[in-house]
Amino acid sequence: MAKFTRRFIIVLWTTLILGLIISFGTFYSVSIDAFGLFGGLPSLKSLERPDPDLSSELISADGELLGKYYRSNRTPVSYHELSPELIQTLMVTEDVRFTQHSGIDLLGLARALSGVLTFEFKGGGSTLTMQLAENLYKTITENRGSLYKYRKIGQVITKIKEYIISVQLEASYTKEEILAMYLNTIEYGNNSYGIQVAAKTYFNKLPSELNYKESAILVALINAPTRYNPVRNPEVATAKRTEILYNLYKYDKISKEEYDTLKVSDLGLEFKVSDHNTGPAQYFRSVIGNYLRYWAEEHGYDLYADGLKIYTTIDSRMQQYAENAVEKHMKYLHKLFIDHLKGDAPWIDHDGNEMMDFVENAIKGTPYYKSLAKKYSKDSDSIEYYLNQPKKMTVFSWNGEIDTTMSMIDSLKYYKHFLQTGFMAMDPKSGHIKAWVGGINHEHFKYDHVKQGHRQPGSTFKPFVYATAIEAGYSPCFPVADQAVTWYLPGQDPPTWTPQNNDNGKFSGEKMTIRQAMARSINSITAYIMQKVTPLKVVETAKRLGITSPLDAVPTLCLGAGGEVSVYEMVGAYSTFVNKGIYTKPQFITRIEDQNGVVLKDFYPERKEALSEKTAYLMLHMLKGATEEEHGTARGLGWELLNENEIGAKTGTTQRASDGWFMGVTKDLVAGAWVGGDDRSIHFKYWALGQGARTAMPIWQNFMLDVYNDPSLGIEKGSFPDPTFELDVELDCNKHLNQESDSLNIELDDIGSGVF
Repeated sequence: MAKFTRRFIIVLWTTLILGLIISFGTFYSVSIDAFGLFGGLPSLKSLERPDPDLSSELISADGELLGKYYRSNRTPVSYHELSPELIQTLMVTEDVRFTQHSGIDLLGLARALSGVLTFEFKGGGSTLTMQLAENLYKTITENRGSLYKYRKIGQVITKIKEYIISVQLEASYTKEEILAMYLNTIEYGNNSYGIQVAAKTYFNKLPSELNYKESAILVALINAPTRYNPVRNPEVATAKRTEILYNLYKYDKISKEEYDTLKVSDLGLEFKVSDHNTGPAQYFRSVIGNYLRYWAEEHGYDLYADGLKIYTTIDSRMQQYAENAVEKHMKYLHKLFIDHLKGDAPWIDHDGNEMMDFVENAIKGTPYYKSLAKKYSKDSDSIEYYLNQPKKMTVFSWNGEIDTTMSMIDSLKYYKHFLQTGFMAMDPKSGHIKAWVGGINHEHFKYDHVKQGHRQPGSTFKPFVYATAIEAGYSPCFPVADQAVTWYLPGQDPPTWTPQNNDNGKFSGEKMTIRQAMARSINSITAYIMQKVTPLKVVETAKRLGITSPLDAVPTLCLGAGGEVSVYEMVGAYSTFVNKGIYTKPQFITRIEDQNGVVLKDFYPERKEALSEKTAYLMLHMLKGATEEEHGTARGLGWELLNENEIGAKTGTTQRASDGWFMGVTKDLVAGAWVGGDDRSIHFKYWALGQGARTAMPIWQNFMLDVYNDPSLGIEKGSFPDPTFELDVELDCNKHLNQESDSLNIELDDIGSGVF
């Protein structure tokens, strides 16, 4: 018996030693990927930086998150940003001995092996560290050797890889770092990657604020984000939460009373998915994303994976006020627009009749039509069939999205009934853009009307004409009669052009100052001044003021009909008047940092002198006429804004009221708004309803009221600064109204011939 026992012990030890040698050989073979049989392991460098793709964040000037750029919406947190309740819930569910092992839990392995041998599941053998290895390095799906064609062998190799990586991770990181990395790598469903985004999505909380019942829901999502989704499957999620809460009670993390209370409580969700169509400044984020992608590629970064921090000039409070102003007015304007149409189509020709081919031409520009034309011939009946085939869809309305059934033709008609808008506000001194609203709803209308969209500026172009005259020596008090001005256009049909006034084309014959003329937006007097200073000089002035869009040096430019410009350009140009003649290019980024806070680039204002300080100051005086002169087009801003406050302004309306504009300047902010249809043929039937003072000015008005009512912004009413030079121009125009224009000693013939 003793001899048998001794032999048994020798055989046992020999088997154990041989097993260890074989195991060591297997582990070594896997680690070096012998003969390409096993697939590679992550490099030491990747182990030193094991972060998954990280979202790049867009941050406002006042420190608020505006949005993210990502493939997977993920923002990492550190261990110290996790609540103790979350940590305990995770450990009792996934790895109760996490703090006691070095990456491999032998007891857990034994339990899992026992379950395999007895065909009874008793729990998995993977530790949190092993799961982290799988999440980080995709051990199941990537780096597969030739032996992976044998499924069972491949599974064993995968586990061996996870053992090796786990040990390496445990040697490189603390337990706290591993736990934080684990929670940061998990997908929690609903486009939520990482615990920070998940906590925000499901509970509108930070990870540090999560309690036991919230933590139980999020931990349940780790292994089955669809099955245990509390939004889609609340009953299943509640049952799983109860199971996890019981584990907390089982391991003495909560009392029996707490368990009994928590298991019957509601889910407590505050669910909101974050994507590119939610959150503030959606148009801004979309437009500057193009610039950021180019910058990142040029400097060797991945905007969607490197976790960059982009600090912008946008103020989150002003951005919210701008979005509120747009929504409030455009909702009202839409109802007015639809009511006044009385069932008629809004696409109208020059004679006020419906354009019968509008829909046919518009549908041909859609991606859906182009895909059908590519699949079938352009004259195929199939195109007509599919364009008119009803489909289920969700459409925008001012009272919330509507689930409905429409054909593509009907959908296009429906959406063409909505007026669009663009609004931007900036600090005229720093050039920092403070608010940017590019349309009425980014999810349904992607096109940006601040920087991408260009439209005729109408009378908001007139200040460039008058600035050219002021620079040439004209005084704001220069008197001109409101009478017909004719341009001779040899070789054109017709050979002359006589611009009409907005008041039914009438000319009053009244003599008024050019300040009064600009305040009332008298077309005839602007045309007269344009003749004197020449269109070419006006184009040069506009270019100096930051207008980069093409402009034709033609007579009609005096009324804004010689080119198309953007809201972005116009706000930058008007800021020059407030900034003492210095043009500052509108700026939207101040700096970019990497994920560790290292500054990669600082951005500084781009400035140039565009006007003399004297010309800029006199133009401010001219612009104030719209709010101070009798019949000024901006007097409708109201007492609340105008009381104890100086505001310069200009309204603008193009032919048939296709475009409504408003530009407003104060000592601290310059802002502009445009309103119109997606197509120039879409507009109010009546010019009076579609003029800029009615369509665009209320947006500016509502925005500024909110800004002034928020003391935290530090923006107050007040006067423009006094000039730093000795003013040698008389601004009291009462002294000039009865004087002839030649009394100003300006040799008009030297400025322009007056015949074109």
